[in-house]
Amino acid sequence: RMAARRALKAVLVDLSGTLHIEDSAVPGAQEALKRQLRRAPVTIRFVTNTTKECKRDLLERLTKLGFDIAENEIFTSLTAARNLLEQKQVRPLLLVDDKALPDFTGIATDDPNAVVVGLAPEHFHYEMMNRAFQLILDGAPLIAIHKARYFKKKDGLALGPGPFVTGLEYATDTKATVVGKPEKTFFLEALRGIDCAPEEAVMIGDDCRDDVGGAQNAGMRGILVRTGKYRPADEGKINPAPYLTCENFPAAVEHILEHLL
Repeated sequence: RMAARRALKAVLVDLSGTLHIEDSAVPGAQEALKRQLRRAPVTIRFVTNTTKECKRDLLERLTKLGFDIAENEIFTSLTAARNLLEQKQVRPLLLVDDKALPDFTGIATDDPNAVVVGLAPEHFHYEMMNRAFQLILDGAPLIAIHKARYFKKKDGLALGPGPFVTGLEYATDTKATVVGKPEKTFFLEALRGIDCAPEEAVMIGDDCRDDVGGAQNAGMRGILVRTGKYRPADEGKINPAPYLTCENFPAAVEHILEHLL
C-alpha cells in the first residue's frame, strides 16, 4: 500500500508541544527546521489549535525562541473560526482569551447571535457560561474553535476548551460546529493554495487524536512525537495507529528526509 504513495509535497507541523512548550523550544527543533526541513523540496505549514494568543503574538513568541517562520506559513484554528463567522455572517459572543481578540478585528460582536468558544479561563465562570447557554437555547449556533481535552503547560497538563464546549452541548442538547483539529476541513483548509493532495502531505504533532488521527482521517500520514502532551500508550488511542511514533520533532524530520522524499 505504501509503495503506491505519491511523493511528499507538504509537511504540516503542530506548534505547542511539538516545536515548543510555552517559552521553551523542544531541544534541537530550531536546527531541524532550519538546516534540514527547510532544505527539502516541500512546502511547510505550521498548523495550530492555539486560541490563547493571536497570530502576531504567536509569531513573536516563535521568533524569540529562534524559529525562522513567516506569518503566512501559520494556519490557526482562530483563522478557521474567523472564516466561518464571515461565511455565516453572524455576530459572536467570543469566549476567547483577550490576547486572541486581534484575530477577530472587524467582526461585529454587538447583540450576539452566535457563541464561539476557545480557551478562555477567565471567561469560564457561571455567569458567562449561562449567557452562552441562553443564547444557544435561543437558536444561536455554538462554534468550538477546538475541543481539546487538555494541553501541556510547564507545570503539567491543564484543561482545554473541550470540557466546556461539551458542557454547553449537554445542557442545550445541541452539537457544536468544530473548526480546528481534528476536523477534516481544518487540514484541507491548511493545504489550500499549495497544490497538494492530502496523500502528498504528512502531519507532525504531539496530540494523538487531534494532530495524528485528524490528519490521517483527512488522508495524510501522521507522525506522533513523544513531547508536549504525549503520554505513554497514546498510540493505541486511534485506529489506524500513527504512521510513525518518534522521540521528537528532529527525529520526525530525519525520518521524512530519509524515507519520504
